[in-house]
Amino acid sequence: MLGKLLVAAGVLVFPVPALVLGARGLLERPGYDPDEPADRASYVLVVALRGLVLLLVAALSVVVLVSTIGAAVVGVVLHGMVYVFFALDVLLSLLIVVSFGRRARRPVRRRASPAAR
Repeated sequence: MLGKLLVAAGVLVFPVPALVLGARGLLERPGYDPDEPADRASYVLVVALRGLVLLLVAALSVVVLVSTIGAAVVGVVLHGMVYVFFALDVLLSLLIVVSFGRRARRPVRRRASPAAR
């Protein structure tokens, strides 16, 4: 029972926040020039692939959560494929966070030294 609840907690701790971060960064692309047709085609492809990954993570998260909570309530053994889905869910959410889920870093401001003036 504890293992099932840990898997459910694992889905709530990492993949669900990764979905939120990924949805926020879905349409952002630094250096995009809307006047260039080649940029437009690659932008559409990148946004479509990001959306597909987000949908896959959302579907996997729902399946894992429903399976683990249902198995914990009824008291049956969790199927082995749920653990595979959980691992795939965590790996895809890591892909989201690393690639397009984080915010772009701002350039570091240099301190103005009074001696330089």
